[in-house]
Amino acid sequence: MWRILIRQYSRIRPPAAAEAGPVIRVSNNVAQLGGPKEGPKPRQLLSLPPFPGLPLPGKNSERVTAISWVKYYFEEVHDNVIQSHFNKSLVQMECSNFGDPLAERDRKMKPMRKIKPNEVMVEGTRIYVPVSVAESRISKRFDVIPSGTLHPNADEIAYLQRLVHYKDSAILVLNKPPRLPVKGHLPVHNSMDALAAAALSYDYSEGPKLVHRLDRDSSGLLLMGRTKESISHLEWLFSNIKVKSTCKAWNDACEAKYQKYWALVIGSPKEKEGIICAPLSKVLLNDGKTERVILAHQTGFQASQEAITEYRVLGPMINGCSWLELRPLTSRKHQLRVHCAEALGTPIVGDYKYGWLVHKRWKQMPQVNIEPTTGKPYKLRRPEGLDVQKGSVMSKVPLLHLQCRELVLPNIAKFLRVFDRKSENQDPALESKPDLLRFVARMPSHMKISWNLMSSYLV
Repeated sequence: MWRILIRQYSRIRPPAAAEAGPVIRVSNNVAQLGGPKEGPKPRQLLSLPPFPGLPLPGKNSERVTAISWVKYYFEEVHDNVIQSHFNKSLVQMECSNFGDPLAERDRKMKPMRKIKPNEVMVEGTRIYVPVSVAESRISKRFDVIPSGTLHPNADEIAYLQRLVHYKDSAILVLNKPPRLPVKGHLPVHNSMDALAAAALSYDYSEGPKLVHRLDRDSSGLLLMGRTKESISHLEWLFSNIKVKSTCKAWNDACEAKYQKYWALVIGSPKEKEGIICAPLSKVLLNDGKTERVILAHQTGFQASQEAITEYRVLGPMINGCSWLELRPLTSRKHQLRVHCAEALGTPIVGDYKYGWLVHKRWKQMPQVNIEPTTGKPYKLRRPEGLDVQKGSVMSKVPLLHLQCRELVLPNIAKFLRVFDRKSENQDPALESKPDLLRFVARMPSHMKISWNLMSSYLV
């Protein structure tokens, strides 16, 4: 009887260990109640594509070292960041196992070894780098401000000064990068207006002020006024209310003012050029918070605003996309995006708010087109060994391809002195200054890559 009891007791599973209760952790003299701190997590590695061999596009060297290949792939990462990863032995490469067919079939089983920066690359070699290198590239490929404060540091001031395209006594023209908000509100701290007002005052007592806006995801020329007089004239210039002045030169310069945008759209308009006259209205979605701009229905019961846009097709359709030149004659919120998506039926690449359904169909269907020179069908392919994952048309999630490319406006600094009677006849060199100023912005990196991929077929 006792033996049976002993055997039954020996087969019973021992009681489970008591779970660790909440512990108190102290950090920086602050006590926090919570579970035990987790241990170190395994390092995440990023795989570079296999080395394509020589010669590399744009390089004429006879050999390529490991650090040269990493710098070539991450061209927008500072060299000292890549060098520090090599110095810390964080860069690794696959070891080839020619005698193990199982390892050849399953790449995950291949052993890794540390690689020196001066090792010569062999065709097919695959390098692995920490994710921290890619994160440093992401922070720079969109040109996002390092940190947003109302008291910018030296790095932020230098960053904003690099964006300055033109500066005189009256205006300031910036080349805005994508993914940077223009007008700040409560959740946004690194907006362009707040940082520019704090960092770009130069020798003025107050910083510049915005006179027009660009969407957060768009890029291009952004105009700011530096004085109260210039701000008032510029706001009147960008408004839809036009009043003639007694100065004929000023009236002529105002009539010559225009903005031109470049956009890459999905599809191609039926007409190569034309004018879009489609009023816009704002509606709220079902959540009661999200606002959307749509084409207004001509019923008379819905509030609408007049919106006019001139457009011109710049070239043939390549890979299902075409470049457009847009010239807005009115200034409405999301005017160009809605006119392209709803009026023309060709949404802008990267505009998922107004062209989500078209993006889904466009990314799923294979695009085959005809070469303009030979008349043969072709398909735009991704070049091997080149990094096109920078928001371009070939990436999985393209950025918005809309840029304020060109801006022509009156020379505000000259006309302000002309309007001032005291200095009207005191500066003989005033008449020699031009009445109009013209600015052309450089393309952002993602649009430049898309342009280079398609430029050989443009007319």
